Amino acid sequence: MITPQLAPAFEILPGPADAGLLLVCDHAENTIPPDLDQLGLSEAELSRHIAYDIGAKALTHALSGMLNAPAVLSRFSRLVIDPNRGEDDPTLVMRLADGAMVPGNARTGLADVEARLERFYRPYDSAIRTTLEAMEATGIMPVMLCVHSFTPQMKGRARPWHATLIWDHDPRFSRPFLAALEAEAGLIIGENEPYQGGLIGDTVDRHALPRGLAHTLLEVRQDLIGTPQGVAAWAARLARLLRPLLADPTLHRREYHGTLRENALARRSRALKD
Repeated sequence: MITPQLAPAFEILPGPADAGLLLVCDHAENTIPPDLDQLGLSEAELSRHIAYDIGAKALTHALSGMLNAPAVLSRFSRLVIDPNRGEDDPTLVMRLADGAMVPGNARTGLADVEARLERFYRPYDSAIRTTLEAMEATGIMPVMLCVHSFTPQMKGRARPWHATLIWDHDPRFSRPFLAALEAEAGLIIGENEPYQGGLIGDTVDRHALPRGLAHTLLEVRQDLIGTPQGVAAWAARLARLLRPLLADPTLHRREYHGTLRENALARRSRALKD
């Protein structure tokens, strides 16, 4: 059994270690510790998507309960440090987020970033790793589902999708999940929208790909899960679709497709040979 934990940097929701599914929510909260003084931002700015994925935490909690699966969620704003980035990613600590200057990040040096890595990023990262290790020890390889949300529009352009899946290289979970979503009446479903594939060093790249775990990243439009009613409806839909998919034994075995960095290097090598 994965036991519940509530730490400053992460939250673990309980579930059977042999559940075959781990839910992960990288941008669950807009919490900024008092000593960081809201990073100089107003409450209005911190209520926006720049600080967290609106609705993603509630959706993760609901899915965890409905599917009886453990979950790991962050407990700090992505503006403090973004756990869905590699440690060497230039957007790890954002100084400008969707047009908003982040004063508390304007002068962050290497020592400041290292301090945030130790305080927030690495404990959260470790919580995902140790939870996966405990689940793998049962002999049933878990599927990893990362839960995110996206804005209805960006830079004046509407985003028509109700939900999307973002994936790269390993199709085992993404393709059947996409098919199930696309079969739902009245939904517009995207693939690798509004973002294309993964980022080197992101959560999937750090945890799922090196272990050969089936995985995908789910994005739900924020206006659809911004209320308890919306969360309940989407959680019920997703749980209904996921139960038969997760019963497929081929999802619960290791299958290596390479990390994003390994695949990028391989593509570069092939291009040089050509």
